[in-house]
Amino acid sequence: MREKFTADLKAAMKAGEKDKVDTLRLINAALKDKDIEARGAGKTLGEEDILALLQKMIKSRQESLDIYEKNNREDLAAKERGEIAVISSYLPQQLSPEEAGAAVKAAIAEVGAESIKDMGKVVAALKARYTGRMDFGKASALVKAALATP
Repeated sequence: MREKFTADLKAAMKAGEKDKVDTLRLINAALKDKDIEARGAGKTLGEEDILALLQKMIKSRQESLDIYEKNNREDLAAKERGEIAVISSYLPQQLSPEEAGAAVKAAIAEVGAESIKDMGKVVAALKARYTGRMDFGKASALVKAALATP
């Protein structure tokens, strides 16, 4: 995935796509920060870690976008939308709400969850299998609702 970022950055630079170049540089900078952090802990970043980082970057930009739209700052909102589009292009296809619901039910059955106390195990199982393909904020709500109903 790192090679793809580098290759796409070079291509965007040659094509003169300034916004894409800026976004790819942000991704590379975030990756370097994460690498340094992981190296300090004696780890190396895997594909799942990179996907999680990209999701976090999108979530951050989505929050900024909401603020900019509420304050009628269309110029800044458009920039955030562009960054979200570029970053999203590197994530695998997101699960539909129906697929997410089915995945939650399967994870609950897999870990044998019976109550809210088992929520952490279910979310961990989902993260292991669907990193980059699922919004875990929404998934946690689905898990909580499924475990709350008898």
